Amino acid sequence: MPQIDRRIYEHPILSFHRGRKVVFYFEGQPIEAYEGESVAVALYAVGVDVFGWSPKLGRPRGAFCMIGKCSSCLMSINGIPNVRACRYPVKDGIVVERQRGWGSLDKAPVAEGMEKQVVRENIETDVLVVGSGPAGLEATITAAKYGLNVVIVENHYKLGGQLVKQTHKFFGNVELFGGYRGFQIAEEYIKKIMASNNIRVITGASIYGVFRGGYVGAVSEDKHYIIKPRALIVATGAQERYLDFPNNDLPGVIGAGGLQTIMNEYGVKPGDSALIVGSGNVGLIVAYQMLQAGVKVQAIVEIMPEIGGWFVHAAKVRRLGVPILTRHTIKYVEGDTRARKAVVTAVDDKFNFVPGTEKEFDVDIVVLAVGLEPDSRLAVQAGAVVKYVPELGGLVPVRNKYLETTVRNMFIAGDASGVEEATAAILEGRIASLAIASKLCDSTKASQAIEEAEKVLKFLWEEYRASPLLARARKGKEMVTVSDEELEELRKKFPAPVSFG
Repeated sequence: MPQIDRRIYEHPILSFHRGRKVVFYFEGQPIEAYEGESVAVALYAVGVDVFGWSPKLGRPRGAFCMIGKCSSCLMSINGIPNVRACRYPVKDGIVVERQRGWGSLDKAPVAEGMEKQVVRENIETDVLVVGSGPAGLEATITAAKYGLNVVIVENHYKLGGQLVKQTHKFFGNVELFGGYRGFQIAEEYIKKIMASNNIRVITGASIYGVFRGGYVGAVSEDKHYIIKPRALIVATGAQERYLDFPNNDLPGVIGAGGLQTIMNEYGVKPGDSALIVGSGNVGLIVAYQMLQAGVKVQAIVEIMPEIGGWFVHAAKVRRLGVPILTRHTIKYVEGDTRARKAVVTAVDDKFNFVPGTEKEFDVDIVVLAVGLEPDSRLAVQAGAVVKYVPELGGLVPVRNKYLETTVRNMFIAGDASGVEEATAAILEGRIASLAIASKLCDSTKASQAIEEAEKVLKFLWEEYRASPLLARARKGKEMVTVSDEELEELRKKFPAPVSFG
């Protein structure tokens, strides 16, 4: 097994404050790691590229999304199979093994004393927020400001969602964190949440379903939560899109967000040489961040005739010598247990490969920055009416202007409501909580909440989304936003099995 050190110790922007050293065991070998790292990142940092093998064809699997939404890092930890290693913190003495396929429950816990009794806890609260990205954090703070009791559940072992790995500065006014970097925004929110006496934080827990009677189930490593909220805000974010080409599943082919997790959240160099597929804002920003981390970015390829992101981001990477090849796309990747070479080709007006235009790049990282797909699974399971909207990335719930879905008192906010920018997610989180406060608070606070909600709505639709750069997202949101009367008609036509209130 390789024993190298990929950790970043000097960075122009970030300081990685690692915890104390711990030792865990990977397939019989001791591995040194730092408290605060995930198992997947700790293994990647010492040169482990293969986290397991696929169930059907036995192909190697490596890091891809790194936020617990894919199956690429399922591993056996202390004899328990299918643990998301990207969401499991390193601990002294734990035993980690790779799986071939889906693993088995036949093995007893392998480390002495690791058996745990799962405790059930019943919780009643005013508001349950699922997800702690920009929408979830803002929703939590806003609801708490109005005196509502809030429970926020996050499947990671820390709060912040995608903000914790964003190193670029946000645009906009100061009230919406203009001039702040993403991880700084997360820090500000977390300070406020931890200082509040009417917010309960549950991390390292996964919501597994919504049930009749308005109950929500969640489970962590040692606890089973049965939560009964009066209102539910689904702020579950989005997941990486994939792209179809030969060997697209090799370790080293990774989603842009997964790469940012490894590199910006944990301070581990993802590779030495990279190709980026996609020139939207994410692809351009990730290219610059990789250069900051000491990774050589060979090129950015874009299948469209022009770049998809903002000029300011494209100009930065071009000045640093990174070519952006428009009307080009990836053709295939070569490698063994990791990507070693990427071949790109030009495309014609109908997006067909142009013979003889292939270019080869010796890379160990191929970054897919080809968009996100809303994670609307919880809303779908609850029975919300959804609509497929390409402008928003996929299936999203129909809602009224206050973001209430056809499931009564269940709200949707952030990328789960349709992929957009982080600023829009913050505003939507605020609107959802203000709408809830207008229902649950006393008359004076309720009127204040609805008045504030109308102001935020006006800004969101008439100023923020008025930008030509956000025309596509605006169009998509208009397609799924209905009047209160239309929402009631949908409820009658497609009654949900659950409701809250």
